[in-house]
Amino acid sequence: MPKGVLIIDDSPLTQEQLSKIFIEAGYTIVDKVSDGISASHVYKDNQDKIDLVTLDITLPGKDGVEILKEIMAQNPKAKVVMVSAMGKEKIMQECLKIGAKNFITKPFNKEKILATINYINKSI
Repeated sequence: MPKGVLIIDDSPLTQEQLSKIFIEAGYTIVDKVSDGISASHVYKDNQDKIDLVTLDITLPGKDGVEILKEIMAQNPKAKVVMVSAMGKEKIMQECLKIGAKNFITKPFNKEKILATINYINKSI
């Protein structure tokens, strides 16, 4: 059964890059969301279909850290991977403490992303 992914990122280019990587790897894209307010609602309404969330740190409305806290409060076992540009190590460490399973950095490397996701799926 295909695994569902929710992509939360304000960049249409990033959304498309991640969608392509996940679709090629056999995942289903549940939704693509570009702001923090919508992200909360989409996760809440679809969490039974979502196996993985990619979550950008910088979003309009609510930032990724706020969304991460909300997702973890709704589902402490949620698999959330943070997405960021280089140089956000302090925020990434905070996100890992909150419950994010890992993080990926831009620019994307398809093999690294898939290795990260495979590791998360095996370790949880």
